[in-house]
Amino acid sequence: MTPRLRATAVRVLPPLLLVCLALVGPWIAPHPIDAPVTAPYAEPGPDALLGGDQLGRDVLSRLLAGGRDLVLSSTLVAVLVTGSAAVLGAIGALRPRVGRLVERTADVVMLLPAVLGILLVTLSWPDGGRLAVIAAAVVLGVPYAVRLAAGAAGPVAASGYVEAAAAGGERLWHLVLREVLPNLRATLLALFGLRFVAAVYLVATAAFLQVGPQPPAADWALMIRENSSGILLNPWAVVAPSAAIGLLALSVNLAAAALAPQTGRKAVTVL
Repeated sequence: MTPRLRATAVRVLPPLLLVCLALVGPWIAPHPIDAPVTAPYAEPGPDALLGGDQLGRDVLSRLLAGGRDLVLSSTLVAVLVTGSAAVLGAIGALRPRVGRLVERTADVVMLLPAVLGILLVTLSWPDGGRLAVIAAAVVLGVPYAVRLAAGAAGPVAASGYVEAAAAGGERLWHLVLREVLPNLRATLLALFGLRFVAAVYLVATAAFLQVGPQPPAADWALMIRENSSGILLNPWAVVAPSAAIGLLALSVNLAAAALAPQTGRKAVTVL
């Protein structure tokens, strides 16, 4: 195994294990997530390794069961935002008139604060639940991403081989999918990592505000809100889900950066 592959594996394996643990967590939790097993805010013990929450439920079981929806929601948001921004940015670079319209629209949407936008969408769609949060996160995330994607696609669209393909009569979708986007792999992987972090922040913030998952559902952000009043009695009820959210966002972003193709000049040794 080459040093580069070894370094990539070291940066990719931790988030992969964390995501897998979050996905299978509901099936390996040692106790039911909604049944008291100890005293409220009890300290860690043999029956509850991370202690109890405000109702005496096992913190470890709720931690294992509370990350799956956050991982799936954030991944879906990051994929939709990155894909939409990539296509819109490439079209905008190939068709400057369309690009100016997309950029002006993005500038207007970016004026809306993210948390306020989520509240507006979820309040106007009260039965939407987590789906409303995902829709709001996508709408609010695309403007930032499309500006970055358009800036990266501009030089590619102006390159000689793309102009030759356009002069040869290739259609717009062929230019976007076969000529421009394959040359933006590094940028799009980095963009996916950044949008995943932003999605985790937005989805977790919405859950903390009880927009989306509702008690007694097990959710990391909801656990922080529910147990904040007892943090001095059992800190693990707040520290554990907080650390899980931070590790998830950080590790996936680092993994996306590790998977991106290396660009730029290589360092050379001066004799």
